[in-house]
Amino acid sequence: MSKILITSALPYINGVPHLGHIVGCLLPSDIYARYMRLKGEEVLYIAGTDEHGTTSEVGALKEEMDIQAYCDMYHQRHAKTYKDFNLSFDYFGRTSSEQNKEITYHIFERLDKNGFIEERTVKQVYSVDDKMFLADRYITGTCPHCGYEKARGDQCENCTKVLEPTELINPRSSISGSANLEVRETKHLFLNLPKLEKRLAQWIKTKEPFWPEVAYTIAQKWLKEGLQSRCITRDLKWGFPVNKAGYEDKVFYVWFDAPIGYIGITKQWADAKPSERDWRDWWLNAKDVRHVEFMGKDNVPYHSITFPATLLGTGENWTQVDYLKGMSYLTYEGGKFSKSEKRGIFAEDAIKEFPADYWRYWLMSNAPEGSDASFGFDLFAAVVNKDLNSVLGNFVSRVLKMTASKIDSEVPAGGNLEQPEKELINTLQIRVKDYLKYMDEMEFRKALNELRAIWVEGNNYISVTEPWTVIKTDEARAAAILRVCINLIRIFAVLSAPIMPTISASMLQRLGLTPADMPSLKDFDVSREIEALKPGTPFTVGETLFERITPEKIEELKQKYGSSK
Repeated sequence: MSKILITSALPYINGVPHLGHIVGCLLPSDIYARYMRLKGEEVLYIAGTDEHGTTSEVGALKEEMDIQAYCDMYHQRHAKTYKDFNLSFDYFGRTSSEQNKEITYHIFERLDKNGFIEERTVKQVYSVDDKMFLADRYITGTCPHCGYEKARGDQCENCTKVLEPTELINPRSSISGSANLEVRETKHLFLNLPKLEKRLAQWIKTKEPFWPEVAYTIAQKWLKEGLQSRCITRDLKWGFPVNKAGYEDKVFYVWFDAPIGYIGITKQWADAKPSERDWRDWWLNAKDVRHVEFMGKDNVPYHSITFPATLLGTGENWTQVDYLKGMSYLTYEGGKFSKSEKRGIFAEDAIKEFPADYWRYWLMSNAPEGSDASFGFDLFAAVVNKDLNSVLGNFVSRVLKMTASKIDSEVPAGGNLEQPEKELINTLQIRVKDYLKYMDEMEFRKALNELRAIWVEGNNYISVTEPWTVIKTDEARAAAILRVCINLIRIFAVLSAPIMPTISASMLQRLGLTPADMPSLKDFDVSREIEALKPGTPFTVGETLFERITPEKIEELKQKYGSSK
């Protein structure tokens, strides 16, 4: 059994995430972590807030806060939001930690010693009105390659090309909007990617065809265009001071220390129980570790090119990513989520409107895997009302209420499994096999299609067997049918657990079970699980699992959260 190391793009500390951030990396990583745990694998799932850079400085300035206090506050807000969404991190840390500083310094020293760090005098954009050098992402203008008018100074999110701020057409400060910019000389340190390009290309080649197309295509595009040295220092105050003589007044670029943060956060986790844990077991000279990363396509270049090259350049045996799940974007009714323009629903608000599992199911059944996807309240309500309320919720309520009223509040005894049950078992075994296959392959939309189809098979079964009619003439046969249906509820709960952990626990609770009672998803056998709950096992009917979303509620939400039109 291998160890599974799971990471996702680290959310920027400023602001709160919207649904696109949740589905782009955080939620799929959680679902995969929960799934692998249910298979009996040893999992370490870590994440944390990305805290350095101009983003934090400007955010603190706008809110008139000390930058450390600003980061402390938003770290707590992030942590609470992810807890509300039932994200099951083993540890949620911070890139500003002393542990990350220690490892960042070590990696930089190795790169410098091995000749992959070079000094350059460069020209950077200085905002006269803001009285500061502008970090790349705080300069916006028109992309010289595709003409996108809101390209940032480090990368165009439209065509994904990496840029230098001086390449932008009609540049302006993102902080003040001022176009009163000057280009001034300043000395910086660069990671010499061209010297690492050959080794990196060989490493990436080993990932074909195992990486999904979004990640592999972007990585190959970068290599084809030829790698350029990347500046890894900045003229800022907030960040790790550079540990090299002559550069003490500069800090490391956030995109240098942030990915190293995966290692630093793991060390934070290990330091919490040093007698039991060693971060090196997962990252340095580690044995039998499979590293899986999740992130939006805009983050793919840094995790498929820059960070792997950084680790290769140390000459040490660091754990590299084995599978990089790149996701496309989720839009709001075809447009962008925007907190300032009050358009789109953000995670903190979403959880106040509906329980987490409503969002978890919708987001993953519409995950932007191969291409961008769009969120809209009409679509959201349609899926919740049909899949969750009518298919799953109705089956659970119908079976338990019927059994309690017609027989008793316990799994009924009597009767044998006949041809309809044998056909059901065969059909479900195929469906479950496909569901588990897609979950293994992290093809989440396909997996959820199979999960819904499994629920539908339960509804089809009870419709064909008609226990409410059979019980009038053959109580034993009706008991056998309802016993199978109650066991289906347990099967549905187990299979749904990675996607909807709270709903799964509620279904199990009605059967007198807890999540700890769930069987392993490894070698899951429907013919065995269909008879797992024995006659006489008590159950409770409980409240309805889901609430139908009314047309009035949909209109209220549209008014409340705006429209992209």
